[in-house]
Amino acid sequence: MYLISGATGNIGREVVQALVERGLPVRALVRDAGRAALPAGVEPAVADLDRPESLDPWLDGVEAAFVLPGFADMPAVCGRLRDAGVKRIVQLSGSSPETGNADNAITAMMVRSEEAARESGLQWTVLRPSGFMSNTLRWLPQLRAGDVVRAPWGDIPVACIDPFDIAAVAVAALTGDGHHGAVYRLSGPRAMLPAEQLEILGRVLDRPLRFESLTIEETRAELEATMPQAYVDAFFDFYVEGSLDESPVYPTVEQVTGRPPRTFEQWAEANAAAFR
Repeated sequence: MYLISGATGNIGREVVQALVERGLPVRALVRDAGRAALPAGVEPAVADLDRPESLDPWLDGVEAAFVLPGFADMPAVCGRLRDAGVKRIVQLSGSSPETGNADNAITAMMVRSEEAARESGLQWTVLRPSGFMSNTLRWLPQLRAGDVVRAPWGDIPVACIDPFDIAAVAVAALTGDGHHGAVYRLSGPRAMLPAEQLEILGRVLDRPLRFESLTIEETRAELEATMPQAYVDAFFDFYVEGSLDESPVYPTVEQVTGRPPRTFEQWAEANAAAFR
């Protein structure tokens, strides 16, 4: 049995689907079983990783778990898994721990999650992906209103990755040997600016889409309206101060899965319906 957190989110949903396609048993962590759209045969498990004790009813027979980062007590989450007899954990993280900047709130959150996995006594694998191709779904409200997208960080290239590929690496580590102690840095096949992504979406949707980058002042105002100040400061550290570079392309997806990562064109074609 495989326990998957974030089972209805960008990455977790893909992990669940990949395991189901292999014919493997999946228990999907959700907060509301009635609202969770899961593939046939997947068992919904109502729990909250911010309350590690809520995992207990769902751990019987679990061999490996896919865990999202950033919950209040990650050591307790890992401890519950270990004490129930779980053997492996695949811990999702981000790219920023490689900067080593513990003063950055996002980096510190990811580092704490990674440390909990390393110190858990479980076989562990850490995934550090670059930005997700699916982050472009944030543009949906603007695209429903017109053909112009105004968004932050227009001058920041990112070797964005399809969540499908993150999931493929996660499933390899969940189900196979040889991944214990690995920290996998994951990227897509090339670095792209937001305007390049939007141009591809425009071709797929047959629309004359145009990107406009927000100013620094507009970006700060937008972020401060939606997230804690510590996270606003973290993003400014990444993208204004330049502490984080997600433009490098890594061979890891192909090394682990035996095939190259998907392109943004492939992602856009596969997800075109969401933009229509």
